[in-house]
Formats: sequence, structure tokens, C-alpha cells
Amino acid sequence: MYIGRIMHTDLVTIDPETSLADARDLIEEKKIDHLLVVDKNKKLVGILSDRDLKQNWASPATSLSVHELNYLLQKVVAKMIMTKTVLTVSPDTTIERAAYIMQTEDISSLPVMEGDNLVGIITSTDVMAVLLEAIGISDDSVRLGIFVGDSIGALAEVSGLLKKEGINIQSLFCWPEKDYPGVTQLVLRVAANDGEKAIKALNSGGFKVKTRYEKDIAPFLPAEK
Repeated sequence: MYIGRIMHTDLVTIDPETSLADARDLIEEKKIDHLLVVDKNKKLVGILSDRDLKQNWASPATSLSVHELNYLLQKVVAKMIMTKTVLTVSPDTTIERAAYIMQTEDISSLPVMEGDNLVGIITSTDVMAVLLEAIGISDDSVRLGIFVGDSIGALAEVSGLLKKEGINIQSLFCWPEKDYPGVTQLVLRVAANDGEKAIKALNSGGFKVKTRYEKDIAPFLPAEK
């Protein structure tokens, strides 16, 4: 999946001279967490987050009256507090790459640029929704964990056992077990009514299936060959 498929294109933008108070009102009205700051030529010059607003909203002295506080906040404008060095992605960026950027940079949104043009924005909520959909979480499926040696044909062997029993794999992902070099965990989902049959088929094929949290996964690891 690529960013261009899920990015928001109905952009809410402000200019650099927008007051903090007006920016806050816009975020509340639109129920969003980020405002894109663009100049008079519609070029992206910064981004203002709800977190930025809250941090700066709390900064004036609490002894000020409501009138004095509102007056002061009208004098603070977007360009004073916005993030000016903005990380962006292109529409052909993959979802997983966007998730990686957000995690490593500790940010929750990425404006999407096509050349010099601002064409969209994607948030961590959007990315999480897509990844959860890909994983296939639902009440009508069961989660099975199988540990295999990191070798050619391991996945084919697992899928072959299920195919033989007429069991469809609804979703599948894998990751290496850092504490056990050379071992990869396959996590797959099958229809709930196929769960027991799938476990039986995999067990008969020499795989130990994990269906819940286990503090010690050693008993489920593949035998050394």
C-alpha cells in the first residue's frame, strides 16, 4: 500500500500570520491534530500541531485575566511557534516506510509532496488503521504463531499443510526473533471455525503452534537440524 492511496487531500491550511487563538479554534472546529502552514504562493513553510498549541497556550502567566490572556494569544502567530523544518514524503512512499519515519523521528504526521506541490497529509492514525487492516484482526479469526528456521521453503511448508486441509490464510506477517538468531515467527490468521483444524494440521507437520502469550517461547522453537 502506498501513501497516495490513503492520504488526506482535503487539506486544512493556515498562513504564517494566523494567530494562536485562531489556529486553536480551527483545530477544534475541524477535529484535527495538525495545521499545514503555507505562504501566499501555497508553498509549505511549516506545520503546527495540537501539541505545539497546548504547550504555548500554557506558557503565559496564570495571573493574567481572561481578557489579557486572549489579547496576548492574538499577538502570537503561527510562524513564531510552528515547526519550520518539516519532514515530508511523496505519494509513492510505502505505508511501512511512513510508519518507520514517524517512529524514528517521533512525529505523528507527514505532509505529502508531489514535487514542490503540497498534495496531502498522512497521520500515524491513518498508518495504524491500514496496518491493522493488513494484519486482519477480527472476531471471526484466530491468531496462530509458528516459529520456523529462517530458511528457504519454511513458509511454503506451513502454507502447504493448511492448503491440504482446505484452510485459507486470511493474513500473514513475520519477524525475526532477536533473542534466537536464525528463528522467525510466522503470525497468521485463519477463520475462527478453522482454528482447531489448522492447529492439528500444523502439529501433525511438526510445528508447535502458539495461540496465546507465553513468557517462555523455547518449547515452541523449531528443533535444530
